[in-house]
Amino acid sequence: MTTHHPSTPPVLRITKLLPATPEEVFAAWTDPASLKEWMSPGTVTSATATLDLRVGGRFQIVMHRENSDAVHVGEYREISPPKRLVFTWQSDGTLQQETLVTIELLPRGKQTELVLVHELLPNEHSAAQHKIGWQNIVEKLSIYFGEA
Repeated sequence: MTTHHPSTPPVLRITKLLPATPEEVFAAWTDPASLKEWMSPGTVTSATATLDLRVGGRFQIVMHRENSDAVHVGEYREISPPKRLVFTWQSDGTLQQETLVTIELLPRGKQTELVLVHELLPNEHSAAQHKIGWQNIVEKLSIYFGEA
């Protein structure tokens, strides 16, 4: 008989230099009107967001596709403007398991280095799908701030 050792859940880490200040980037992550402009990876045509921006407050982001919607919910764990935002992230893409996203914003001259870490993903497939999604979202965020 073999002993099964649970594997360590995958961790994603995405970094991107954004043409904006940490204050501007933090505001973009915490404003529903801003989120709907860039929180739309892949085939998502638009997004709507409802935020209760306080530690323990919940949010819902609905990504609309032509034939379906993807609902993402979570709870804010840490809100430290303009440096850090930590929240849970739960959706069909996480098999409805609670995962954890940490956004760190580091000043780099007139720009900001965004470091996104997504932990506790249920499996490698979920991690691969989220990696594609988050990379697309971060690119759209950069475009939102005027990067060509």
